[in-house]
Amino acid sequence: MSDARVGLVIEDDHDIRELVRTVLTQAGFEVTVASSGAEGVLIAKTLNPDVITLDLGLPDIDGFEVSRQIREFSDAYIVMLTARTEELDTLIGLESGADDYLTKPFRPRELRARIAAMMRRPRSGADTEASTVEAAEGNGHSERGNYSHNGLELSYASRTVVVDGKEMNLTRTEFELLHALLEAGRTVRTKADLVRRLRDEDYDVGSYISEADERSVEVHMGNLRKKLGDSPQQPRWLQTVRGVGYRLAPSEH
Repeated sequence: MSDARVGLVIEDDHDIRELVRTVLTQAGFEVTVASSGAEGVLIAKTLNPDVITLDLGLPDIDGFEVSRQIREFSDAYIVMLTARTEELDTLIGLESGADDYLTKPFRPRELRARIAAMMRRPRSGADTEASTVEAAEGNGHSERGNYSHNGLELSYASRTVVVDGKEMNLTRTEFELLHALLEAGRTVRTKADLVRRLRDEDYDVGSYISEADERSVEVHMGNLRKKLGDSPQQPRWLQTVRGVGYRLAPSEH
């Protein structure tokens, strides 16, 4: 049995479909393609891909709805490919469950770099030295990558988040953002910091971060808040530092 990662390309334009197929194949994926939204959803259910590239302008179902349907059963990384340049379209795409987006025409090298960064995100705490929130504040330590704060429990090894005894269904991007804030404790993480975290870059690398990149973090954080049931006005976990970024809310005890 092959242990290659699986990629799914949902795209109705033949030339772009074959271009993306080539990019993913060269990156080491076993690639399956779909030319319609309905076909893409069915294949995603069957193959459980690691990465999905998704065109917004599909002939049968728009990409937003395809993303929502896939998110009901899959935590695959979803990269939206769109010819639309309106910020609203990008925000709707991210709110529907996409992890990232690229505007057509795009450079194949950039698509490959984005996907490579996603796939480099650790899926196990085995190779990382992690601490609890209390350790970040200097009061304790956990060697298993477990974090606990105000009734929220995150396990990096099992990639699970439990709130008041109930397991949360987070996307991988939402999980990474929550982990970044738990890891930092009360230290503020700027939006640029969090963009770089999602790209698997060092915080101080100095790479270019656009306003759209930072806005995408805001959307993902908004989605995360909704799933956690966290209030922006009286946060239990995610505190906004206006004009800067985010940090963990104070402990309740």
